[in-house]
Amino acid sequence: MSFALGLLPIALLLAGFPIYLVLLSSSAVALLFFSNTPLNVIHQNLFGSIDAFALLAVPFFIYAGELMGRGSVAQRLVDAVQAGVGNVRGSLGVTTVGTSAIFGAISGVSAATVATVGRIMVPAMRRANYPEHFSAGLITAVGAIDIIIPPSVPMIVYGVAAQESVPRLYAAGIFPGLLIGLMLALYVIWYARRAGIPGGTPFETGRFLLALRRGLWALGAPVIILGGIYGGVFSPTEAAAVACVYAALVTRFVYRELSWRDIIQAASQTAYFTAQILIVVACASIFAWLLTVNQVPAALVAWLQALDLSTWQVLLALNLLLLLVGCFIDPLSAILILTPLLMPIVQSAGIHPVHFGIVLTVNLAIGLFHPPFGINIFVAQSVLGLPLKVIYRGIVPFLFLYLIALALITYVPAISLAGMRLFF
Repeated sequence: MSFALGLLPIALLLAGFPIYLVLLSSSAVALLFFSNTPLNVIHQNLFGSIDAFALLAVPFFIYAGELMGRGSVAQRLVDAVQAGVGNVRGSLGVTTVGTSAIFGAISGVSAATVATVGRIMVPAMRRANYPEHFSAGLITAVGAIDIIIPPSVPMIVYGVAAQESVPRLYAAGIFPGLLIGLMLALYVIWYARRAGIPGGTPFETGRFLLALRRGLWALGAPVIILGGIYGGVFSPTEAAAVACVYAALVTRFVYRELSWRDIIQAASQTAYFTAQILIVVACASIFAWLLTVNQVPAALVAWLQALDLSTWQVLLALNLLLLLVGCFIDPLSAILILTPLLMPIVQSAGIHPVHFGIVLTVNLAIGLFHPPFGINIFVAQSVLGLPLKVIYRGIVPFLFLYLIALALITYVPAISLAGMRLFF
């Protein structure tokens, strides 16, 4: 059994197989050759794992982001943020951080933000003589905030896997996301002063109000989503559905940028992306079930208890493990595989499951732009047309900033739990 659940997945990953096939093949081999369990447990787990009400929010949030990304919503957000930033040094970089955070509060999908905001901001930074590696590294790294700031698709999946409240996770993600955004913005300002990059257009009240009016409908999306959830008007799943209707109405009737054909094409793209996510969810559930029934989580807990580690040492070990996993496996797969394994350890160490959910999400957010396989890197390369070595060079300082933020979020639980306690 250890061959099927340990060595075979690693071998298949190194051979380049997609993650869902790695998980499904390993589970099938384990059941077929090393277990007396009937094979019909495979399809029972496949269908049972995605039969979760909370997962309905995934395609809805993706669809809302897809609709908003096809029109001028991103440009209107950029204009509003830039007008508010004014002539601070590195204003274009700060605008990139702010716009990415707001756009992430609509879709919760990191790669979409890198592609959408990157197409607008990187050419503007080029014209302003920002170094190529800096602008590429910034847009690649800043997109990772989007799975920390609610609404976040990985947090939905963690909530399902850990049987934890998604609204509580969303609330807990607010301050960590803002902390990382603030750290990135301050670094951009410091770098701009050091590199002699000039500021932008001075702040003008009239210009700001005009940009705010043009972007008001776009800015309304995160307000409706988060205000509705924390105001008790609707659940995260219902909020996602409302976001879809809102995005369709705004892009079709208010801005008049999308035709019905465009809206249907956005739905088609959403269905394709959702299928990619849910097939991983389904296959990971079988693998996680096999690990559980074979007492792997219990063995890990017993091993750690024998080491007599303190809580801070357990958190350090978990961070190192999650950073390593995040370099090779996408966040959703990692969450589905590791959550059943790690939750008993987390509980035995007295770590709050919501706090751990945020720590897990931040670790995997770093994996989105960490070499060699961070998905944001390849999205940025495709959108910007830059060599990988340029993007890798630009990522390094932002990687250190995220690691500093991770340490603070890990060892100061109040950063995460304050948001949760504020609303619940």
